[in-house]
Amino acid sequence: MKKEKFKVLLYLKKSSSNKSGKTPIMGRITVGRSMVQFSCKLACDENLWNPRESRLNGKSKEAVEINAKLDNVLLAVNTAYNSLIGLNQPFDAETVRNLFQGSMDTQMTLLKLFDRHIEEVKARIGIDVSHRTLPNYLYTRKRLAAFIKKNSNSSDLAFSQLNEQFIREFQDFLILEEKLGVETVRHYLAILKKICRIAFKEGHSDKHYFVNYPLLKKKENPPRALSREDFEKIRDLEIEEHRWSHITTRDMFLFACYTGTAFVDVVAITNDNLSRDDDNALWLKYNRGKNGKLSRVKLLPEAIALIEKYRNKSRETLFPKMEYNTLKWNLQSIRKITGIQGPLTYHMGRHSFSSLITLEAGVPIETVSKMLGHGDIRTTQIYARVTPKKLFEDMDKYIEATKDLELIL
Repeated sequence: MKKEKFKVLLYLKKSSSNKSGKTPIMGRITVGRSMVQFSCKLACDENLWNPRESRLNGKSKEAVEINAKLDNVLLAVNTAYNSLIGLNQPFDAETVRNLFQGSMDTQMTLLKLFDRHIEEVKARIGIDVSHRTLPNYLYTRKRLAAFIKKNSNSSDLAFSQLNEQFIREFQDFLILEEKLGVETVRHYLAILKKICRIAFKEGHSDKHYFVNYPLLKKKENPPRALSREDFEKIRDLEIEEHRWSHITTRDMFLFACYTGTAFVDVVAITNDNLSRDDDNALWLKYNRGKNGKLSRVKLLPEAIALIEKYRNKSRETLFPKMEYNTLKWNLQSIRKITGIQGPLTYHMGRHSFSSLITLEAGVPIETVSKMLGHGDIRTTQIYARVTPKKLFEDMDKYIEATKDLELIL
């Protein structure tokens, strides 16, 4: 079918003002040689109307509200037109009007679906979603709205208006104009692709947009764990008694090495997270602050000793409260005192538990994954690196197991 000329014009019907002295806003749809008019069901002060832009001037409450509604009208008209084009059948301006007027109020748009999904995420916080997940959606939505406004001069887009070029330009917008890092941009695009996938599954979109669009390559930052020598330097470090903040920091870090706890968890765990099994062994069980997954660790004597050292009936948590920035600066002091090369962060304690304390001791990676509270064992494979000692031990086992094998050609 030949694609006809299509145009939408908004204008004031100056010949008839309403009781409030406002002038009705009308629309005109042109498809080829056919043309129809329609009412936008809106009215405004004639002095505020900008005929060139087809919207109200200024940033008054009236202007902002009416302009947003006009954006929705234009969005609905364009969506109706694109839907009819997709049918590959002849149609005229009246067909477009009838379709858009019938679906305008019920149409699911990109940002409308985004907002709905954000509300669903809010409702799941504390159940299977971390409170730290929500800001990612809010920031993505904010920058997506800004991009749509800049790129399309609209407050929203129908899914039929999307294409591969849209996400490519959004990516450039985030990198070149918003100056965001690669990891952040990758995360924002992944959220956008998720919203588009939901739209396709629910029937709001007739195709799965961006399904084959390659996200920016994830930057691999191999986790850093302590060597046994550095671990022992921190463990055996004598700190002056009056520097209680440094002592507490060192002990909380060691607790991470013995249990794999992250900082957000070590400052939150309480006596309720401790339990004993049938053999009277003490276990630490808690839901991770990051993803809500259950972590279960049988406590080593060293970890139990640290718990007992800081036990205080007047405090609900097992360890004293400490600001992360304070802990971070204390760790840098400890690094300088011990002469450890490179950075020293609290999360390195979790990495060290993965490799130094568990894998080197022969603990299966599946068990380590449960201890760390990972939802996917592939995450554990990244965290729990194979150490040289473990590699040599495994090779020795392999040689021992295959020494009696004969190669027959």
